[in-house]
Amino acid sequence: MSSITTAGTTTATGARTEEAAALIGGARERIDALDDRIIGLVQERMAVSAVIQEARITSGGRRVNLSRETAVLGHYRDALGKPGTALAMTLLELCRGRV
Repeated sequence: MSSITTAGTTTATGARTEEAAALIGGARERIDALDDRIIGLVQERMAVSAVIQEARITSGGRRVNLSRETAVLGHYRDALGKPGTALAMTLLELCRGRV
C-alpha cells in the first residue's frame, strides 16, 4: 500500500487498512441512505401533525395536546432510553406550529 493511499484511507475513514476502509465506506453509504429515509419520515410526520393540528384548531381545540406529547415522550424513552426523550422532544418541536 502506498503512503498516499494510507494517508487518504486514514484521513477519510480513520482506518489503517484498505479492508477496514472499504468496510467503513460501505457502512457509511448505508448510514447515509438510512439518514435520507429518516429525514423523509420526519417530514411525513410533520405533514401528518399539521393535519391533526389544523383539525384540532378548526374544531375549537388547542394546537398542542400535552397528554399526547407526554405519551410520545414516554414511548421514545421506553424504546431508546434517556436519549430517546431528547429525540422525541426534537420531533415534537419540529412538528409544532406548522399550521
